[in-house]
Parts: sequence; structure tokens; C-alpha cells
Amino acid sequence: MELNKIVCDAGILGAGGAGFPTHVKINCKAEYVLANGAECEPLLRVDQQVMQYYAADVVRGILAVKEFTGAKHAVICLKAHYEEAVRALKKVLKDTDGVELHLLDTYYPAGDEQQIVYEVTGRVVPTGGLPLDVGAVVCNVSTLVNIAAALDGKKVVEKYVTVGGAVKNPVTLRVPVGISLQELVDAAGGVTEECRYIIGGPCMGQVTDTLDVPVTKTTGGVLAIPKDHPLLVQKSGDLNLRMIMAVCCQCSMCTQMCPRNALGLNVQPHKAMRSIANGIDLMGDFNGIFSCCNCGLCTYYACNFGLKPSQVMQQLKGAMASKGIRARKEVFTQVDGGLENKKVPVSRLIARLGLSSYDVPAPLKDKVMTTDRVRIALRMGVGAPSVPTVAVGDKVRKNQLIADIAEGKLGVKMHASISGTVTEITANYIEIRRASK
Repeated sequence: MELNKIVCDAGILGAGGAGFPTHVKINCKAEYVLANGAECEPLLRVDQQVMQYYAADVVRGILAVKEFTGAKHAVICLKAHYEEAVRALKKVLKDTDGVELHLLDTYYPAGDEQQIVYEVTGRVVPTGGLPLDVGAVVCNVSTLVNIAAALDGKKVVEKYVTVGGAVKNPVTLRVPVGISLQELVDAAGGVTEECRYIIGGPCMGQVTDTLDVPVTKTTGGVLAIPKDHPLLVQKSGDLNLRMIMAVCCQCSMCTQMCPRNALGLNVQPHKAMRSIANGIDLMGDFNGIFSCCNCGLCTYYACNFGLKPSQVMQQLKGAMASKGIRARKEVFTQVDGGLENKKVPVSRLIARLGLSSYDVPAPLKDKVMTTDRVRIALRMGVGAPSVPTVAVGDKVRKNQLIADIAEGKLGVKMHASISGTVTEITANYIEIRRASK
């Protein structure tokens, strides 16, 4: 069976980003296959530990994708300061041909796939385009581990998740897909004070007040943040237009520090701020908005007035998409000659976010957590929701297919992460409960 079919049957999607179905991504011809192990977000520890403890599987996965795509180059990209991971990968690669390491500086957002493509190939992915437009396929290292497991007939029913922030014992856990975040926080010893939570990392993650949320195949972390922390105010969804009109002085620092703009993609948050506050037409200059990756650097680091350019960019992007405006493929101008000087050290960003006290190890516990209930989301990434293949009352076994890809749609298969009985099916999830002893 061809690799893309094996990957499809295993239910693999991108483990570190938007969750694009991997069987579709790898079904191509490419010059480069790049493993993304840069772990873009501060405080998360999944990728570096996956590479440290499962280096052989990362290498096996990337070699499989390299062979399937006919790529000339396979490159594992990770930050140089992940010393244990670097050591483990070098040990495996000592006896392996055809795979290279590319060590990145410790900057944010090094894990942005466009940054990685440029660092390795010197090519810029155009606005409205994909890495494949410049001959590259990028896979997260956990995705590659899942591909290696799929070659052995295994399905994606578990996920590694970092639990950090204001918890007693920061930890990285191996958990069944569909387990509640509450159980993960409890496994980390609970919170040390009253908190709200960020699902994902501090810059791009989503704030929630409830932990009754299931882990998906893309969940990388849950961070407990004290309720009075300034970061939560910055991440609130409210945009004060009067404040933008009164305070934004068009200093353009947000644009000057934008990593995508530095690649020549015309991402100019200061113009977006002017537009949304004053109703000024962008005069055909809108295309760069589609290249905004919502890394949040303009909001959390560049703006000296506490404004939220990244939220403005996302609001404009959504508004344009709702009107049927689509990105056109282009690289607006040349890569900024001062790109290297605009790389923001992660430690400095963490300090600016007020999170330095939480920048601590979160050691991996490799034994799979047990649970009596999971809720398997029917949509975990890009594409249409999966279609249930089971009914309420059915008894299922771990690894059994419970939801298939909708006919003719982009999507991913879902499998039971525990053995038990299907107790509820909604438009959003399938609930399975383990039989009581």
C-alpha cells in the first residue's frame, strides 16, 4: 500500500499547526522534505522531547516521506539549544544516509513554516501559496513519529501535551485523544492560584475559562495563567477603535518587526490599524494581510502602546474572506537585508509577556494516562467534519474506526482512543465511556 493511503487510514493530520490532513500534503513531488521541530511557541516542550526520546521514529518518518515524494533533501529543523534532542538525532543519523540537521537560532517565530522554508532553501513561500510552490513539504516532528507508527499499523489515538504555567508540577503528558484538559491539569498537581487557561501557546493559543475541553490531535499545550495577568487582557477579543484612533501614532514598529513582512510579503499591520480605525481604504494593498500568520509578535512585542495589531489583521482577513476576496500569489518585494537583526530572542519575548517564572522544564511522562471518558472531536483541523461510523450503544475497541472522511471532502479519519461504549454522538464529537469495573 502506498504511504499516503497508510497515512490516511491511520488518521494522521498536522500535529503542530492548523491540522492539514497529512495524506493530502504528502501526495506530491517535492525537492525538500522539512521536519519542523522548532516548537514555535514559548513554554511548550512537546517537540523537543519527542525528538529526544523518539529520534529514530522522526528519522524513519522523514525518510518515508522523502522516498514517497521523490525529494532530494530531507532536513530536520530544530533550535540549537535543544541539546538533548540534537544529541539523540545525531546518534541516529550517524548510521543513516540522506537526512540532515539544520540548527536554528532561538528566536520567535522560528517554528513558522515559512521561516523554516526560507532558512533551509533560501526561497520565499508566496502570499496565497504553499511551501510546495517552492518545492518543499513541511511536517511537524510529531506527525513524522505518527507516520513511522502508521507503517507498523498503528492509528493516531494519543497525543503529547505540555501542561504549564501556574501549575504545581509542569509536565508533558502522553494522553488519549479526547481526554479532558481538566484531567491533564489535575495530573500536573492542579493550579497554584485562580486561573484562566490558554489552549496552545501564549501567543497564538486560545483563552478559555473551562477545562471541559477535549484534547485533539493538534493540541500541543494547556497553560494556566493567573486571572489578573496582563497577558489575558492582551489576548481578549475586544478591539477598542477609539483607543486605536487616539493612540496609534503610525510609528510602524509593528510592521518593522513583522517576520512575514521581512520576507517580502507586504504584511503591514500599521496600515491595517489605520484602516480599521478610520475607515481608510487600503488602496489595493490588502494582499499582504493574507500572509499574516497571527504569530502575535506585533501585539506582544512590537507595540509600545498595548494595542492589538494582530487581532486587527485577523479581523480584516476574516472580513475580506467573507466577501469572497482571495489572496493572489505573489512575493511583494525582496527579503529585508536586516532580517537577522529582526529575529526576536525567545527569552526576551517571554520576559515581555511576563512569563519568565513559568519558563521551566516540563519533563515527559511517557506512560499513557488512563481515563474513563473521551470525546473525540469530529473536526480537528482543516477540512470537513468526519462522519460517524458508529451509533450510540455500540461497543468499540481502542484503535477502531469511529468516523470516516466525508465523501468527496478534505478530512481525516477518527479512531477510538479507549475501549468502551459509545454514549453520545453530536454534531461536534463522539463520546466513549469505559465500562465500569
